[in-house]
Amino acid sequence: MEDTRSTFKGKIGFVLAAAGSAVGLGNLWRFPYLAAKYGGGIFLLVYLLLAVTFGFVLMVTEIAIGRKTQLSPLKAFGVLSKKWGWLGKLATIVPVLIFPYYCLIGGWVTKYAAVMITGQVGEAAKDGYFTDYISTTAPPLFWFMIFIVATTLVIISGVNKGIEKLSRILMPALLVLTVALSIYVITRPGAGEGVKYYLLPDFSSLSVKTFLAALGQLFYSMSLAMGIMITYGSYFSKDEHIEAAARQIEVFDTAIALLAGLMIVPAVFVFSGGDKNALNQGAGLMFITLPKVFNDMPAGNVIGALFFLLVLFAAITSSVSIMEAIVSGLIDEFKLSRGKATALVAIFGIAVGIVCSFGFGIWDRVQIIGFSILDFLDFISNSILLPLVGMLTCVMVGFFIKPDAIISEVELNGEFKMKKFYTAMVKWVAPVFIFAILVSSVLQGFGILNI
Repeated sequence: MEDTRSTFKGKIGFVLAAAGSAVGLGNLWRFPYLAAKYGGGIFLLVYLLLAVTFGFVLMVTEIAIGRKTQLSPLKAFGVLSKKWGWLGKLATIVPVLIFPYYCLIGGWVTKYAAVMITGQVGEAAKDGYFTDYISTTAPPLFWFMIFIVATTLVIISGVNKGIEKLSRILMPALLVLTVALSIYVITRPGAGEGVKYYLLPDFSSLSVKTFLAALGQLFYSMSLAMGIMITYGSYFSKDEHIEAAARQIEVFDTAIALLAGLMIVPAVFVFSGGDKNALNQGAGLMFITLPKVFNDMPAGNVIGALFFLLVLFAAITSSVSIMEAIVSGLIDEFKLSRGKATALVAIFGIAVGIVCSFGFGIWDRVQIIGFSILDFLDFISNSILLPLVGMLTCVMVGFFIKPDAIISEVELNGEFKMKKFYTAMVKWVAPVFIFAILVSSVLQGFGILNI
C-alpha cells in the first residue's frame, strides 16, 4: 500500500507526462483529416483560438482538482463536494471503457511499426491488407499483448521510475521525429499545394461545423474529462505553478497536432493528385491510406518505419496515462498496492481487448445498436460520457464549489492572471460549448450529422 503520494520530480517531468497523455492517436489520425475537410488554415485558426481559451480553462480546472485533493478522480470529487462524489465514479468509467480498445489499436500500431521496420511497406500497401489482418484471430492478439504488457510494465514501475522516465525519453524523441518527417514531406515535389491548403485560411469554409469539429477535436486531443489530468495533477508538486504548466502542455500538444497535419496532409495531397477527399480519418487513414503513400514515396520504407515509430510513441504514452487513471483510483479507493491494482487493470484490459478484437473477426456479426464492439465502447466513452463528465465538472466548479476553490489552488504559487476570464468561462461559456460537443457527437454517432 502507498502511504505517501508520489510526485513528479519537477515541472518538466509533469509537463512531458501530461503532454504525452494528450499527444495520442487523435492528434495523428483525426486532426489532419478534420483540418483537410474544414478548409485547412481556417480550421487551424479556430482550433488555436479555442485551445488558448476553452482548452486552457478545462486543463487548469482538472490539474487544480487533482493537486488540491491529492487524489484520483474516483475520490477527488467527493472531497470537493460530498453531493458530487458520484461524478468521480462517472469520470472513472471513461478510462475504464477506453483502456482495452486503445491497447488493441496500440497493438495494430505495434504490428505496423514492425512491418515497416522490416521493409514490408509494399505488403502493407496492398488492398485488403489491414482488414484481412484485423479479421484474423491470433495475430492481432499477439501484438495487442505486447502493447498492453509494455504499458503495464511502465505503470508498475511507478510515477517517477515508470511514467516520468518514459515521458522524458519518448516525448523529445516524438517531437524530433515529427519535425524531421514534416520537413521531409513538405520538401517533396508537389507538396506545396497541400502545404498552402493546410496553412492558409479559407474564410469561405468557416461554418458551425468547422467550430464544432475543432471544439470536439480539442476536447479529445487534450485528454480532458478522462480523469487523466486530475490524476496527473495529484502528482504535481505544490511548489510549481499550474497556469504556466497548463500553457506548456497546451503548446506541446497543439504543436504536435499541427506538425502531424503538416506531415500527413501534403503527403496525401501528393499521393492523390490534390484530392482532399482522399484523406480519411481514423484507422482508414493510418493503416490503409498512409502505407500506400509511403509505398509511392522515395525512401518510403524508412519514412514509414519512422512514422509508425512516432505513432507507437504517441500511443504508448497515452495508454500509460489511461491505465494510470484507473490504477490510481483503485489505490485510493481500496488501498491496494500498486502491483495488485496494476495487475487487476491489466487482466481486465486483456479480457475486454480480446472481445474487441474478436469483434472484427469471429464475432464480426455481433452488433450493438449498429456498432461493432470496439466502436460501441468508443461511442459510449468518447461521444457520451466524456463530454458529459466535462460539462458536469464545469457546473460543479462554477455553481457549487465555486471557481474560487480552483483559483486559490492556482494562486499558491503566484497570481492567476486570467482568473476573471477563467470564472466567466467555467461558469457560462464552457458548459455551453461542451453541451454542443455532446449533442453533435451523439448525432454524428448515429449518422444524423456528418463531422
